[in-house]
Amino acid sequence: MFDDFTAETIDVGATTIFLRRRGTGAPVLLLHGFPQTHLMWREIAPDLARTFSVVCADLRGYGASGCPASAPDHAPYAKRAMAADMVAAMAALGFDRFAVAGHDRGGRVAYRMALDHPRAIDRLAVLDVVPTAAAWDRADARFALSFWPWSLLAQPAPLPERLVHAAPDAVIDGALDGWGSRPAAFPPQVRRAYIDALRDRRHVHAVCEEYRAAATLDRAHDAADRAAGRRIACPVLALWSGQGGLARWYADEGGPLALWRPFADDVRGHAVEGGHFFPEEAPQETAAVLRGFLAPP
Repeated sequence: MFDDFTAETIDVGATTIFLRRRGTGAPVLLLHGFPQTHLMWREIAPDLARTFSVVCADLRGYGASGCPASAPDHAPYAKRAMAADMVAAMAALGFDRFAVAGHDRGGRVAYRMALDHPRAIDRLAVLDVVPTAAAWDRADARFALSFWPWSLLAQPAPLPERLVHAAPDAVIDGALDGWGSRPAAFPPQVRRAYIDALRDRRHVHAVCEEYRAAATLDRAHDAADRAAGRRIACPVLALWSGQGGLARWYADEGGPLALWRPFADDVRGHAVEGGHFFPEEAPQETAAVLRGFLAPP
């Protein structure tokens, strides 16, 4: 699925990051969400690699990347730690400044990179997410019933770990078929790869720790940034599912763009046809929008 891409594992100190890369243009890092791996970019990455130097990485704890030991406060799986991984991995590849696009959990890592490492990020695209603290502060029954991993996977160990490890196929099918408008967009080999990634107990625990961090430390980090007046310095593109919750839940507040503007001065974006996984459901449209935005000025 990644013909002509080079596979590498980068030691970033605290863990190892698996990635694939191809291309010779301006560098672009693509980050996946839950319950995916870097495979979610299988159709977009080759398109972008015609004009960019594309890197698709597995987040810490996901896919083929490492699973460092966690801590009682979940700090090793906070987006701050995961963002540092990616900045280190890109630096190891020779990219000290680059653009980043992240979907779902990857979007949260991406915007934390822009806040914590402003000199490294020149463009930021966040796909079907609003800031973590904003999402939790507005969580209601619609949110809890739709995006069930937020509350389920954040429960104390070992309950969510046992549930996910016992039925990884049910977790993948529930997510892909429940949040997507086109289940056929996920061929059997991709579903199998996503399921296999959740058969490993270490990775399941790591994923749960990442959700626990999102419910605690990530919220605190967002709040601290707001209180200190720290903002994202680079241009921000926000894309969201035209059929998903983000298109409806925040309409009275001005939609997703209104929730991003307290974090950045230059915010633009729009809805994309498809479900939560629109990068896999509408890869050509998504690639075209990203190509236009990520090109260096």
